[in-house]
Amino acid sequence: MALEKITQTSGRGVYVPGDDLDTDRVIPARFMKCITFDGLGEFAFFDARAAATAEGQTHPLDDARFTGASILFSGSNFGCGSSREHAPQALYRFGIRAVIAESFAEIFFGNSITLGMPCAVMTGQDIRAVAQIIESDPEALITLDLSEGKLSIADMDFPATLPPHAQEALVTGKWDAIADLLEGISDVRTCAAKLPYMAA
Repeated sequence: MALEKITQTSGRGVYVPGDDLDTDRVIPARFMKCITFDGLGEFAFFDARAAATAEGQTHPLDDARFTGASILFSGSNFGCGSSREHAPQALYRFGIRAVIAESFAEIFFGNSITLGMPCAVMTGQDIRAVAQIIESDPEALITLDLSEGKLSIADMDFPATLPPHAQEALVTGKWDAIADLLEGISDVRTCAAKLPYMAA
């Protein structure tokens, strides 16, 4: 039951500007009544998208130019606030496969890695440069190379990094601790059988 080794992620990008975009903005609490995470994608940034529509504007996630984008760019401290696992789940089910920001809240970051959704850090200057490319060419192909620690777009490379432990987990296919445990269940049972307090 080996997991996919995630060495790179490619797709088109969408820029959702702002710092301190917390998990309640990513997925409002009233949509967290579900038993499973299925269907959460439609509620990603729900209130922000509705507010933009009410003001006669278009939220980036509703902009037809960026339909199908799978790499989301944003500002600093992305995913702060409550520790709800629903936030990265909503983005993943919306179709996002990587998030690039200046920095991340720790719990959001961890929950994302467990989904196999890389969260890479770039400087604000580089993110804004990429955002300008995306704005002028929404079809531009972006590749986040986790092994090389870089993001490529329009024949340009930008440093894009993850902490070593997260990078290693993704590129070796060890990003889901539960799946990793289940893969070694025979070893777990062997070890448990040798423990005197596990004897029936």
